[in-house]
Amino acid sequence: MNANSSALGTLDHAVVAEDLARLRISVTTIGDLLLNAADQYPDTLALVFPDAQYTYAELASRAILRARSLQALGVKPRDHVGILMHTCPAFVEIFFAVALCGAVIVPINARYRSSELAYVIENGDLVTLVTTDSIAEQVSFVERLNGAFPDLKQQTEPTSLRLDAAPKLRNIVLMGTSKPAGFVSQSRFESLADGVAERDVHIARLGVRVRDVGLMLYTSGTTANPKGCLITHEAQVRNSIALGRHRYRLTHEDRFWSPLPMFHIASVLPMLAIFDVGGTYLTMGYFDAGVALEMLERYQVTATYPCFVTIMQGLIYHPNFARTDLRRIKFMNSNFAVQPAVVAESIMRAMPQALQVGSFGMTETAGTVCTGAWDEPESLRITRLGKPLPGLAVRIVNPESGKDVETGSHGEVLVRGYSVLEGYYKDPAKTLQAIDTDGWFHTGDIGSLDQHGTIMFHGRYKDMLKVGGENVAAAEIEALLCRHPAVKLAQVVGIPDPKYAEVPAAFVEVNPGHSVTETDLVSFCKQEVAAYKVPRFIRFVDEWPMSSSKIQKFRLRTQLITELGLT
Repeated sequence: MNANSSALGTLDHAVVAEDLARLRISVTTIGDLLLNAADQYPDTLALVFPDAQYTYAELASRAILRARSLQALGVKPRDHVGILMHTCPAFVEIFFAVALCGAVIVPINARYRSSELAYVIENGDLVTLVTTDSIAEQVSFVERLNGAFPDLKQQTEPTSLRLDAAPKLRNIVLMGTSKPAGFVSQSRFESLADGVAERDVHIARLGVRVRDVGLMLYTSGTTANPKGCLITHEAQVRNSIALGRHRYRLTHEDRFWSPLPMFHIASVLPMLAIFDVGGTYLTMGYFDAGVALEMLERYQVTATYPCFVTIMQGLIYHPNFARTDLRRIKFMNSNFAVQPAVVAESIMRAMPQALQVGSFGMTETAGTVCTGAWDEPESLRITRLGKPLPGLAVRIVNPESGKDVETGSHGEVLVRGYSVLEGYYKDPAKTLQAIDTDGWFHTGDIGSLDQHGTIMFHGRYKDMLKVGGENVAAAEIEALLCRHPAVKLAQVVGIPDPKYAEVPAAFVEVNPGHSVTETDLVSFCKQEVAAYKVPRFIRFVDEWPMSSSKIQKFRLRTQLITELGLT
């Protein structure tokens, strides 16, 4: 079977349940998606946190107000605006406010440390950054930004910054009550809105094209630094519609819960999916299993998007799990195919009426590519990761020959369709490596398609780790370790972990005449990168296992797994 017939065959099979003849392409901009919902369902709850809730009318009004303030700071269409916050109502307000300005939303990982923040802010050409003085999980964004930009405290006019390490960054807005030097305070930010008419926001909004980039999400690759994925309004909104309206069959009556952080594609996708149909999105500042279970019962949640093993385990092992009423949940994106067996058994016993599905996707494809469907037998939905969404095509190819593999065989997953990223920001070389001339995105993931057209994930060709759902580039950690004066060479591998699925482990060759301990290197890493990137194990080597020209990382990994008695 040739490539084209393989892709089309997979796609045809995937959309039988949606009824091709009745499907219509529906798409708008991220900003208008919210306004459309507010027009139709002004009094419906749009957003619910454990301690706050907003109707669509309230959320739209607050987003427009924030957009006026952003415009007063000089934000123009196609400018890049960063959001550095833990998940909170202000994050959602700013998210849509940036879209309403016609600017590009750049959510930043709240776990990033100073050096990582400095890189993303400069590389992403941010003109404005919105952050908060709220401290969650012992993280102070003010401290980390001062660490990223030593000259921030010396700035005399916070609306017109002149930072050596980020020349395009004009201002940093600090939501909250504090007023440290260099930051635009929340009170000043809000007062600036008085100088901009709401009409100016709508003029900017109406000039946005659906093929304009609306979102830039940074994801770690096989290089030392993360890459900015350029996602258009069409890609993100249309994928959310395909997921929620067509595949999950969400309606205005549904209440969709997801505890994932807002800077993650797996949070943006379900939020826009439920907003498209005017339902309610429930989330939380950080995952607390007890609070989550209380929300699920109190708000009579009907659909959930927990996805990752750490969250699923947190729910089932909480003492309140057994006595929580979860009978109203009709749908869960549970990914049982890649979860421990005990997770699937406990969840299905607690909610036997719920449809359980798995999913496969990534940041570069605006989230989900494949997911389970209502018409599939349970045996497929809990052991595989579903079929492509309508409008997307998937191939499994031999990475060396580029030819399609036989059904059931392993190969590299290729994706093509409306949701594929436009490219990596300021990196044409990596864009050309990832997207071929026929428009296929080469994921670097190992997958297989069965006779039903459902996909399964088997690992990664790229030198990439997946720590608790977060992408971690081995090269990034290796480059960091090599900055230590005692390190001659470092190699990082992923090893199995019961909580995070995979964690980094490092092998280090020490420079002659130097000495260093495992504790020294772990402490060194903790000062520079987010905790999930810090190696859990460090082993010292004198001689590397080599092929003819390359270090054989698989042998290092096998050696450590054997030593630790892991499977």
